[in-house]
Amino acid sequence: MRQFHEGSIGTVAHPHVIGVDHQLNHHLNPTSRTICPVTLSHFPPTADPAEVSDHLRRFGYAIVDDVADAAAMDQLEAEALPYIEASDAGRDEYDGRFTRRTGALVARCPTARQLVMDPFVVGTVSNFLGHVSAVQLHLTQIISVAPGETRQKLHRDEMAFDFFPFDADYHVQCNTMWALTDFTTENGATHILASTSGIGDDEAIRMPDAQAEMRRGSVLFYEGKVLHGAGANTSSRVRRGVNITYAVGWVRQEENQYLACPPDIARTLDDDLLRMMGYTQGAFALGYVGDQTDPLAALRGGTAKAKTIGTVAEFNENAREFVTDIDDLGH
Repeated sequence: MRQFHEGSIGTVAHPHVIGVDHQLNHHLNPTSRTICPVTLSHFPPTADPAEVSDHLRRFGYAIVDDVADAAAMDQLEAEALPYIEASDAGRDEYDGRFTRRTGALVARCPTARQLVMDPFVVGTVSNFLGHVSAVQLHLTQIISVAPGETRQKLHRDEMAFDFFPFDADYHVQCNTMWALTDFTTENGATHILASTSGIGDDEAIRMPDAQAEMRRGSVLFYEGKVLHGAGANTSSRVRRGVNITYAVGWVRQEENQYLACPPDIARTLDDDLLRMMGYTQGAFALGYVGDQTDPLAALRGGTAKAKTIGTVAEFNENAREFVTDIDDLGH
């Protein structure tokens, strides 16, 4: 039976969002601001990934309904439950004292691999991050928000990169949150402040707030610059989401995929998934092994060489400009 339709912590562009500007820091505390309800846009699973990517680029988020069916969600939850139950709750208010974060999903949960490589999701992410030579898996994590959890502090996921001030028009990551349970106002659906990606925090915090309510199997896309945060769970049931995030190939991954998925398991996976995990060059001269061996070849025991600058120039405009006066290009 076909289970999928074809198709975090994180980061901030403005370092004062968390821990620098105390006045704005106070405003980012959800208990100190008035919430203006708005409605977030939803797309059907038949939508064009380019259309979803465009909406994500303009507003910082997009919700696509019913991407995975109940059987897939049931299977993933069954695979993950022993690990979820063994996971510790958060160590501070930001992580959530009543929230469990369970990672290493590629190694632990075969169904999670299907979510990582879902054609609709990969198509949307590849379009959104189309300005780079390679896209890689940034993290995999099931977030279980238990009853009694308070609302998370608003943040931008780019803060994971040492609070580096990326340009407003440069996107370094694309996040997905799969609804493993229904996401409702009562159980803590993610708060999104749409259209806050390219503006300062003092203006952004005055933008309307909405929660990403969605049915089980649906996906929330959101990028690394948009203000967001988990909601408070005032219900009697756990709210679970599968956070799978992708990033440009030249940054350090939030979850170390090479240790989270040991080599003996990695060798059993297909090449496309391994390349997404990072077994490829993240950009020219990034990620080779030893004597410039391709990382996927090294994992498989092979000796194929990594790409040369001439090969990279075939699909990278900046590299093409660089090699214009080089006559002997290796391929």
